[in-house]
Amino acid sequence: MKSKINLYDVTLRDGSHAISHQLTEQQIDAYTQLIDKTGIYAIEVGHGNGLGASSVLVGQSRISDEMLIKTAKNNLHNTKLGIHVIPGFATINKDIKNALSWGVDIVRVASHCTEADTTERHIGYVREKGKEAYGLLMMSHMTTPEILFDEAIKMQTYGAEAIVILDSAGSYLPNDVKERISLLSQNLNVPVGFHAHNNLGLAISNSLVAIEAGAQIIDGAVKGFGAGAGNAQLEVLVAVLEKLKYSTHVDLYKILDVADMVEKNLIKEPITISSLSIVSAIAGVFSGFSKHVKRISNEFGIDSRDIFMELGRQKIVAGQEDTIIDIAMKLQKRI
Repeated sequence: MKSKINLYDVTLRDGSHAISHQLTEQQIDAYTQLIDKTGIYAIEVGHGNGLGASSVLVGQSRISDEMLIKTAKNNLHNTKLGIHVIPGFATINKDIKNALSWGVDIVRVASHCTEADTTERHIGYVREKGKEAYGLLMMSHMTTPEILFDEAIKMQTYGAEAIVILDSAGSYLPNDVKERISLLSQNLNVPVGFHAHNNLGLAISNSLVAIEAGAQIIDGAVKGFGAGAGNAQLEVLVAVLEKLKYSTHVDLYKILDVADMVEKNLIKEPITISSLSIVSAIAGVFSGFSKHVKRISNEFGIDSRDIFMELGRQKIVAGQEDTIIDIAMKLQKRI
């Protein structure tokens, strides 16, 4: 058997994007009861943009962070509970302090790929409280491997116990993954992870390339339930890694049972590689913008693909959703 890979389940966080952050207490309860029996290392719950992100700008959650976390924690006895934290959305005193008191085990503190400085206080606080802290670099395609490494070093210095790079736009080709993961895994002193999106149909293959390049933590979502074209499909990852003789400690039959439940009870629309998902990847824009772009393009009578391309040209990132309207208005004037 090859080295162990820790599979980190983002179904109840990234999947929130796919249903406009409308997960219910009942859905979380049913999911966590099943997932705890599978052997998955950790799962993440919350608003798609993380702790404290529920808002008019990026979308309002149906239930509170407190209910999301407490409902999940009540059912998790073998699987660790994680949360996604973006400084600016989440504060230490208002959000992280409470989340830790509700039983969170892993806090994954995320920043834009060139803004690791914003995570120092949050990572430090989590470590002071004796919990696991990871550093996440989002939209990692927007910078060079060398700068990405420099930012990862910062997070490691702040106390991050793992560094995960996110292909937030699903735009990586296998060589992009290999170059970045190899550089980080060979030069950092902490484990490296990879978070794929499937906009170009490469989420599984890119995850395998990441493992071969040294990644020890791989994110995935059951049925690929995530933003845009979704994430690496977790039950497929389990099957492929089992076939390749990697250890994940995940029971294949049990994760397939979870997949059947997700298909029936969580997914409103099939997670597919839509035309807009492909454009999102080519433009290098966060997949979670899709619903906003569709709505605004209909309102203004603008081709949604043109909006995505302009978002890419302007290097717009999550949290800047208000610029979509500005772009639509400017494109409308050109017609």
